[in-house]
Amino acid sequence: MSVYEAIRRRRDVRAEFTGEVVDEVTLWRLLDAAHRAPSVGNSQPWDFVVVRDPATLRTFADHVARKRIEFRDALPPERAATFEPIKIEGILESGTGVVVCYDHERGGPQVLGRATVPETGIYSAVLAIQNLWLAATAEGVGVGWVSFYDPGFLSDLIGLPEGVRTVAWLCVGPVHEFQRVPDLERFGWRAGRPLTEAVHRETYRG
Repeated sequence: MSVYEAIRRRRDVRAEFTGEVVDEVTLWRLLDAAHRAPSVGNSQPWDFVVVRDPATLRTFADHVARKRIEFRDALPPERAATFEPIKIEGILESGTGVVVCYDHERGGPQVLGRATVPETGIYSAVLAIQNLWLAATAEGVGVGWVSFYDPGFLSDLIGLPEGVRTVAWLCVGPVHEFQRVPDLERFGWRAGRPLTEAVHRETYRG
């Protein structure tokens, strides 16, 4: 699969997991792809916590379900009705969670390239996520990014040391298929934006 095809086929997977657990060899290939991402000052500020214990998966899934309800209840009625059928996670179905973490102290106090834009450290961790995601797509493995959680809850759940923060819980597992249309478009939450609206010349208004 070409990188362009992987980019086109990549989806945020929720309901398409087969229920099988991704095998260890494939998982390590995906983590290796993530670890090869570019990072500011070659700091490699990420860590990956692989979670497969059923009790931990259930605990996190229950937490996310509560956060989903909180979000739904805060929506106007018409948006709540649109949101209701949208599945937001596949924590139990995937059988594997990869928590991507960020350590701002990694690389020491003088990280080359981060002095004027501190966020480049987080950007580096997100690049690792994208590497993993595209590699997974090429392998026929689905990835779903879960963001309905309290960061402190997840940090405690996986025992993060002070100063290390979570960036994402990724559900990783084999899938029946990749949806052709992203879920949020299929369910009418928000349509995609054409490239022509996103490209500017010389200045933002150009």
